[in-house]
Amino acid sequence: MIFSFTAFEIGARQPARARHAMVAAQEGLATDVGVAVLKGGGNAIDAAVAIGFALAVTYPFAGNLGGGGFMTIRMADGRATFIDFRERAPGKASRDMYLDASGKPTRDSIEGWRSSGVPGSVRGFELALSKYGRKKWGEVLAPAIELASKGFPVSYALAESLHSRSLARSAESKRIYQKDGAFYEVDETIKLPELAATLTRIANNGANEFYEGETAQKFAA
Repeated sequence: MIFSFTAFEIGARQPARARHAMVAAQEGLATDVGVAVLKGGGNAIDAAVAIGFALAVTYPFAGNLGGGGFMTIRMADGRATFIDFRERAPGKASRDMYLDASGKPTRDSIEGWRSSGVPGSVRGFELALSKYGRKKWGEVLAPAIELASKGFPVSYALAESLHSRSLARSAESKRIYQKDGAFYEVDETIKLPELAATLTRIANNGANEFYEGETAQKFAA
């Protein structure tokens, strides 16, 4: 006897569908933020920016203020655009500053202070919102500020990431992301008041609050 099985018969999952809109993000609380923004009258860009800031709180090992990214936007009429807000090298950086006397990359070029780029996330979010969003800047930052100030339950992924050895080597990281030297466990509540204060300053004063001097001027241009 020959048996034939289709995808339906073996229980394969079908693509998720929604009547009006859908949100997908790497972390559940940030996803909920995006859904709430849409339900509150925001468009996809409002939701994306709100999610980006929320991820800086709930998913700091990937979504964060000190990073950068890309955004592809497709309008309802079929038009598309693209925003590149990846990190930039420091304005006075040169190839040789990352090499030793023998021409090999130095340790600083990999994990030291010289390896840091100028973050683009905050400026990129502001640009996207100002050109294509509906909500005000402070509105899309509000959910992230609330998560950081009131606290949120630690996910499994966050708990695992906080066990990083490199994180434990930094006294400030231990102070912020550990509780009296102990690791946070899944479902314990973590509060990030200093991050909430930073996000509040950005919400009140715009993206320039995150940058200084020439850096702010270059990104504004």
